[in-house]
Amino acid sequence: MAMRQSAVLDLSRLFLGFARFHKTLASSCSRGDYHHLLPVTKPIPLLSDQKRIVEKLWKEFFADPSQWWDHRPEKGNVRYPDFKHKKTQEALWLNGSFTPQWVEAKLAAMAAGTVQLSNFQWNVKLARYVKSGHYEKTLELFEQMLQEGMLPDKFTFVPVLNACASLQALDKGRSIHAQILTSGFESDVYMGNSLVDMYSKCGSIDDAWRVFSKMPTRGAVAWSAIILGHVKCGQGHKALALSRQMQQEGVDPDPVTFVGILNACASVAALEEGRNVHDHIIRSGCESNVFVGSSLIDMYTKCGKLEEAQRVFDRMLIRNVVSWNAMIVGHVKCGYGQKALEIYQQMQVEGVEPNAFTFVAILNACASVGELEEGRRVHKQIIHSGCESDVFVSNSLIDMYAKCGCIEDSWRVFSTMHIRDVFAWSAMILGYVKCGQGVKALELFRQMQLERVKPDPVIFVAVLNACASVMALPEGKRIHDQIIQNGCESEIFVASSLVDMYAKCGSIEDARRVFDRMSTRNVVAWNAMILGHVKCGQGQKALTLFEQMQQEGVQPDAATFVGALNACASVVALEEGQHVHKQIIESGFQSDISVSSSLIDMYAKCGSIEDARNVFNGMATHNVVSWTAMLGCYAMHGYGKEALGHFEQMCQEEVEMDQVTFVALLSACSHAGLVDEGWRYFESMGLVHSISATVEHYACMVDLLGRAGHLQEAEDFINTMSFKPSASVWRALLCACRNHRNMEMGESIAKKLLALDPGNATIDLSLSNIYVATGKCELSADSQQPRLERAL
Repeated sequence: MAMRQSAVLDLSRLFLGFARFHKTLASSCSRGDYHHLLPVTKPIPLLSDQKRIVEKLWKEFFADPSQWWDHRPEKGNVRYPDFKHKKTQEALWLNGSFTPQWVEAKLAAMAAGTVQLSNFQWNVKLARYVKSGHYEKTLELFEQMLQEGMLPDKFTFVPVLNACASLQALDKGRSIHAQILTSGFESDVYMGNSLVDMYSKCGSIDDAWRVFSKMPTRGAVAWSAIILGHVKCGQGHKALALSRQMQQEGVDPDPVTFVGILNACASVAALEEGRNVHDHIIRSGCESNVFVGSSLIDMYTKCGKLEEAQRVFDRMLIRNVVSWNAMIVGHVKCGYGQKALEIYQQMQVEGVEPNAFTFVAILNACASVGELEEGRRVHKQIIHSGCESDVFVSNSLIDMYAKCGCIEDSWRVFSTMHIRDVFAWSAMILGYVKCGQGVKALELFRQMQLERVKPDPVIFVAVLNACASVMALPEGKRIHDQIIQNGCESEIFVASSLVDMYAKCGSIEDARRVFDRMSTRNVVAWNAMILGHVKCGQGQKALTLFEQMQQEGVQPDAATFVGALNACASVVALEEGQHVHKQIIESGFQSDISVSSSLIDMYAKCGSIEDARNVFNGMATHNVVSWTAMLGCYAMHGYGKEALGHFEQMCQEEVEMDQVTFVALLSACSHAGLVDEGWRYFESMGLVHSISATVEHYACMVDLLGRAGHLQEAEDFINTMSFKPSASVWRALLCACRNHRNMEMGESIAKKLLALDPGNATIDLSLSNIYVATGKCELSADSQQPRLERAL
């Protein structure tokens, strides 16, 4: 019993000794005197001895500072020493209780850089610069480190390679790779991962693969980098093959790997593969990862499966701005702009702050559905968030306002941009084109060149569209010369735009020359050639091209079928049109409104009204184009009552009319002799529908009055026009004079027409027909004299 009590007493003394030691340790730590705490096996020196030791160390320090590391600049922990000897590892603190008073004064007098930073301190600074996004400063600091004679270690190269990757500085990355090889660090797994990542992000997938294939050990990080690299370089199928190889080698994917694989599936619309990956994600327990969930949403939306994307989104416990953006972008790309706006509103209700990517997506949604007021509200939010300076956001604002018909607002955004890249210029040029202001678009292109902004393929496509919109052939040819000088003619979209420009300007031979020189011809180029031949009145050649295109393995799209149908209509090729109709059904384009509208027009022009009506009735949805196409069909064949009934149905369905609708409606009234109805609809254009009458509408009214024999009323109507009558208006009245044998008015109108269109020989012919109709054959002979000399 006594022995047991003695043992307990000894243990108590031992614990008391440890407690006293720790108390002394804590007291010393608080003063920064760590270097005085000697091993427990040695006696603790007296305070006077400690002071002497510190004094001696400081004297050694100032005797040769080059032998010490300076840890002060990036020191994050007070327990870490301020100076450390390179060899002995002895340490000094500036705030220690034994630091002599003369030390601080002597340190202040010491020149900057006398004491070197350690590799650790350089690496900390480099890592902090990268983390804060100062990539250029990271590379500058690395160069400074080398100039000061410091040898980088493997921890130095990782942040520097990350900076090269973020800047896509491939040449600099290759230079650093050479230093890594010299240093012997390439076999390090972290170094290999960083090199693969750097080369992948710089777009040099071959270099990335060379590093990857030599790595002795390849974990999920390396596989993720090489997979994402192939996706970035547009090699989605290769990325998927690599993901399968990774699993065969027994490497389990991590969340980053899953993101890469899902991006690969999205890039090539590999839905079934994406579903298999989704199953793997569920089994691995990664579905709750917000970035994996966002990538799943992106994959499903890009594969057109919005319902599955919504299910993933609804199951996510945490939804950040990336997942919300994925949902918004997916709905915009699938043509559901209104739904995208609803998701955006829900996102704000849940308190998620939008970022620049959100604003770009939602502005695209506003543009797609013409939601101008919503676009203005988003613009205010952009200003409030400070994202207006983001060049991509500004470009999207320009595009949104232009597509909503507010080109002045587009210009205000453009003119206030501090930095205008080529995308901003192209957005503004295309904005003018979309708003029918091609001349201003060309003026802006010239201003861009004066400001020494170098055009790129996107700019050339935009300005070629401008030339096509105003049929500026000479300007288009000058731009073609610039394209050749810049080496952009081989760009497939530039070449396609050249074909389109020449075709729309009526120079089908130039279009054919560009088309024949194209090494690869996409569907856009074929469409331009087909529509160009239709425009030039060569419908049969257009149909030949349509057949040739399919023989060469190019799949028609909606625009191709529209061109082919227009060609059939122009040459009244009903049988060929019916064959195209079958192809449309087989290709799944019968639900496309533009294709269906062209089908109605083709059947109408080929005289098959019942087929036209069947197409119209079979459409799931209608827009103003399809309604107007059917109205034009009735007008063309003189079905006046059916046309008026069709129009009244449009009113009941609250279809928003356009100018073309009223041209078709007034033509129907004209062909059916419905004068009163024509007057009523003409007056309702401005009063009810807020549509300004154009010269085509006036010509229709003159034709309507002229056919009904109201020649004087027609002439009076022309004289009251708010703008100068065109030749087409007078020509309509001249035809009416011929039909109603009014020689006197015919001569008067012929003189006016000659003043407007002096080179038109058909005027003399029309007047000659009037003379024949009125029994004045001798005047008919005289009318063949140039320019009606006998009447003047």
